[in-house]
Amino acid sequence: MPLKRRDLLTSLPVACVAGHIAPRAFGAVPPTSGTIRSDSGPFAVTLDTASQVLSSLSPRTAPDFDFAPKRRNGITAGDYALGDIDIRFRAGGAWLDVSTAFHRATVKALPATGDVLAAADLTPTLPAGCPLHVERRWIVAADTLILRFIVTNRSTAAVDIGGLGFAMPFDNVLTGRTLEQAHALASFADPYVGRDAGYLQVTRLNGQGPALLVLPEPGTPFETWMPIADGKAADGGAALLKDRTKRELTFEGFYRWMVASKGFADREWRGAEQWNEPTGFTLAPGETRSFGLRLALAPDIRSIERRLAAAGRPVVVGIPGYVLPTDLPADLFVKAGQPVSRINVSPPGAITVDAAPPAGGWMRYRLTGRTWGRARVTLHHGDGSRQTVHYTVIKPAREVAGDLGRFLFTRQWYEDPADRFGRSPAIMSYDRERDAIITQEKRVWIAGLSDEGGAGAWLAAIMKQLDNPVAAEIAKFERFHVEVIERHLQVGDGPEREGVRKSLFWYDPAHAAEYDPAIDWTTWASWKPERARSVVRSFNYVHVAAAQWVLYRLARNRVGLVTAHDWRWYLDRAARTAIAMSRLAPEYVKFGQMEGDVFVAILADLRHAGLTAPADALEADMRKRADLWSTETFPFGSEMPWDSTGQEEVYAWMRHFGDHTKADLTREVILGYDPLIPHWGYNGSARRYWDFLFAGKTARIERQLHHYGSSLNALPLFDSYRRDPADIHLLRVAYGGLMGSLTNVDRDGFGACAFHSNPDMMRFDAYSGDYGMSFFGHAIATASYLVQHPEFGWIGFGGTVTETGGRVTIAPKDSARTRIFIAPVKLWLVLEAGRFAAATFDPGSGAVTLTLEARDAYTPVARLVIEGEGYHLTGARAPERGAHVVALGDDETLIRLARA
Repeated sequence: MPLKRRDLLTSLPVACVAGHIAPRAFGAVPPTSGTIRSDSGPFAVTLDTASQVLSSLSPRTAPDFDFAPKRRNGITAGDYALGDIDIRFRAGGAWLDVSTAFHRATVKALPATGDVLAAADLTPTLPAGCPLHVERRWIVAADTLILRFIVTNRSTAAVDIGGLGFAMPFDNVLTGRTLEQAHALASFADPYVGRDAGYLQVTRLNGQGPALLVLPEPGTPFETWMPIADGKAADGGAALLKDRTKRELTFEGFYRWMVASKGFADREWRGAEQWNEPTGFTLAPGETRSFGLRLALAPDIRSIERRLAAAGRPVVVGIPGYVLPTDLPADLFVKAGQPVSRINVSPPGAITVDAAPPAGGWMRYRLTGRTWGRARVTLHHGDGSRQTVHYTVIKPAREVAGDLGRFLFTRQWYEDPADRFGRSPAIMSYDRERDAIITQEKRVWIAGLSDEGGAGAWLAAIMKQLDNPVAAEIAKFERFHVEVIERHLQVGDGPEREGVRKSLFWYDPAHAAEYDPAIDWTTWASWKPERARSVVRSFNYVHVAAAQWVLYRLARNRVGLVTAHDWRWYLDRAARTAIAMSRLAPEYVKFGQMEGDVFVAILADLRHAGLTAPADALEADMRKRADLWSTETFPFGSEMPWDSTGQEEVYAWMRHFGDHTKADLTREVILGYDPLIPHWGYNGSARRYWDFLFAGKTARIERQLHHYGSSLNALPLFDSYRRDPADIHLLRVAYGGLMGSLTNVDRDGFGACAFHSNPDMMRFDAYSGDYGMSFFGHAIATASYLVQHPEFGWIGFGGTVTETGGRVTIAPKDSARTRIFIAPVKLWLVLEAGRFAAATFDPGSGAVTLTLEARDAYTPVARLVIEGEGYHLTGARAPERGAHVVALGDDETLIRLARA
């Protein structure tokens, strides 16, 4: 159950770092107008004179940009600032919370000499009688800014520290800003909760450099990332300290770096499995401990790992990532100044770790997933420090897809001829906590089969069929399409019925007795019939068009799977739905649509089918949208105040129409939204924090891990990588988002909308919600990539790699096994029908041998699309609809590609 607002404690303990910086003259600017300034080191730093907390942090390489939040236009910059610490402590009684953020008394300045920019005794900011004495130092070094705290127990009794944290408020407040201002001025922070090797990365929304790195000094582990809740309250004498900046669609909230958190884990977070084992410590009378953080800059996002290594930090690189299907081992490359003395896995046996031959100066370990679920790998370095790397183990990807399909078509299958809303038969939204279909919800679309929160279930059901078709499942889906989509969800004056309704469920006061009285039907989200029947929301059209396109593909490329209509009908209907979007829902057509890549695919298939008139009409509509985007600095608007929904489609049409400058800009912004971090939950996880309000069971503002933006944003990154295989950063981020989509599927096949990252929950939401949009991205993009890395050698993403006799083979283990990219020769191979068993590449000649799986009852031939300069299929007929047709046998089929 979600915690009540008053129960979300937000004060944490303070930390101070040990270490010594040799004195030097740093050239601090004397206080002027209440500020302390320094232009030495990598930053232009401004502190408030009275409180000595940070008010400005500008990179000297980008003086017009500031990482610190500002008070502007009546919008608060927050009660918290960088330089504040929170401590939860007890001295024989109940836990008490203190913070330097809520009593801005003038601190007692201490002598500042040498490299010390400012030093202070923080006692005036703490409550009377507090047994802790805290001092703070700001130190300017050549390439870093150091924030250091010294905490002393000044009492005669031992003091237990159950929480200690540093406020990390950076300028992620988008309220009151235009999209252009937000992308130019704001930044996002993402944590690597890797204990002693952890760090925080702060990246600009526009994806440009520099990037800020917050690094721990010895004794300052990054244990967890804790939100600072909004509002202030008091409870039982323990101050529940919160920031007054209200969380909303334009503000995710501020966070704090937690060094210790056991006092929270034992109380507010009880029952939630934390990323790291929560710890606390005891200060004996008179004992002092120091904690500290170093702020450094990386020139750009792609150079973050290099900057970490240059700073002497242990760096790990997981290939292909941090999601471990049990049939696809992974490599962990480690570069550290100290040897790894031992490795622990929690829970024991979840992952086996075997040493492998080093590569390019990196230690190498082979990891194999054994037990389903989250797992933590702890590296014990020779200097006594501990580094945690966070994995999740899943079933083989193909099995995950199968489980998802079975769950959707059995437990989420709804059939009730008496349903007066016209929703039967259908694949409906699901509540995993109740293990029941959601037939009534105050957010009516969730039970109404449309908008993302209601269409997610049936969209996942059809996207699963694209590469993993099951005849019985497709038959059910066609029933749903004929009896629900064609008759009720799509509406219009003629037989085309092209408009798409917002919801097939609504609240009608005239039938109040039929609705659950336990539900509050008075909110804005309980749409009345007229609003639910509206066809003005463009985002709904994409889901329907995607379903119709998949049915076309199945009817065109397979035998006997689709029976309700022929391929031409489904392709025509997909095109009509896409074209109707601009005519019937013009308000939001100016924005990119989630899943918008499907429109590009529909256009291509219309061209291949020789359907020139609808192809021209569709392309003309899309060009109008693209022409508008080409005039916008950052064309990523949405129905929300700001959004990342449209990045995928904007990129796709910019590429299609040749605006590569705008496409590249879109790609770089995605990198600002999607971090590359040694953690399955954050790696490739696109920034999204409001959709629990619209599609989740626990509805709150919260950083969502692997919401549908993760897999959708992967699409442009994969495409960009195939254009430039030297930029492996793109592939790593994209693969993290792609595989993140599979982590949402539990052992039985239920797909959740996203993971709750706040430490009081740390689990997937109970609603299926908008997960289907996530699986759309996964189904469209999943592939195996064969890469020759300059340091690691031959590696695979999505498949196992072997080397024999100078040739390299990749055996796909992805969920589809229909796409392979051979990076050294930029060869992109796609099967519209059939499956790959393996691809063997000869680096000397460039020759490629493909092994195709045996035919099945629905796939007598394979259809192979070859995109690679100079490659051709030996002895083949001319392509048909852009693909080579290859007869399949009862055993595997070998085909060879030669290079001219």
